[in-house]
Amino acid sequence: MLSDLDLPALHAYRSAQVDPPDFDEFWASTLEEARTHDLAVEVTRHPSVVTSVDVFDVSFAGFGGERIRAWLRVPAGTTAPLPGVVEFIGYGGGRGLAEADLLWAASGFAHLTMDTRGQGATWSVGATPDTAVSGPRVPGMMTSGIQRREDYYYRRLITDAVRAIEAARTLDAVDPARVVAVGGSQGGGVALAATALTGDLAGSAIWVPFLCDFPRATMITDSDPYREIARFLATHRAERESVHATLAYFDGVNFARRATTPAVFSAALMDRTCPPSTVFGAFHEYRGAKDIDVWHYNEHEGGGLEDRLAAIRFARSL
Repeated sequence: MLSDLDLPALHAYRSAQVDPPDFDEFWASTLEEARTHDLAVEVTRHPSVVTSVDVFDVSFAGFGGERIRAWLRVPAGTTAPLPGVVEFIGYGGGRGLAEADLLWAASGFAHLTMDTRGQGATWSVGATPDTAVSGPRVPGMMTSGIQRREDYYYRRLITDAVRAIEAARTLDAVDPARVVAVGGSQGGGVALAATALTGDLAGSAIWVPFLCDFPRATMITDSDPYREIARFLATHRAERESVHATLAYFDGVNFARRATTPAVFSAALMDRTCPPSTVFGAFHEYRGAKDIDVWHYNEHEGGGLEDRLAAIRFARSL
């Protein structure tokens, strides 16, 4: 059944999320501090049984100068720069095994998959710790540091994502003018934020994105991960306004208002994890050329492989 508004109502819906007055200053200072650390990109060939794709273990300096891991996959024997794809991972997952995702490389792209700090223990493995310790939280990442915007987990992760794009552009295998950000769910929300903060990507593919329209999302779904915030506020009753003030700095709606890169989105009408109205809340605010695929009978898997194939066609068209 529909988990949210029907399609005509989704096209009419507009988010109530507002911009913090110092949103741009907050992110400018965050990235300025991150850039005081040299990227120090390290690339090591990874031995693999796969022969049609070369795999490299990559690391770079992310938020606070901390080492962030990634996989780089390219067509075997690549010698000239290729269009690049920087992918961000869904909630709970890490960069996975080296051979886990060969689709982009098999399609002629240089594919960098960023590990997700502190995650990678549920459905795919991770290799990057999150060293910050910041106050009480509900199990999961959604309320880690949520009492202060400076401490919030997604400040670190989104900064890592911007740095991943910067690191990808230094790689010999990547044409820095043809880099696309992609991701689904949490990865889609992070891709949206990184797109806005980077400013000059060739394109972005944002599938069933998480981290969008927090004022609505936290009230209309009982599904995790948004439910983690509701659990926190059920105990920390007096902090509702301050928590939502923190979340506004990390909301895809506010990032969308600053993004001008061509983008494709997707939404699923039966999605209880990232309700489609929250996706449309960001989509409607997106400032660049945009399109959205709507999957009428799907849940949070969205278009699955069809989303990824559409993204490949989109990236080739840029």
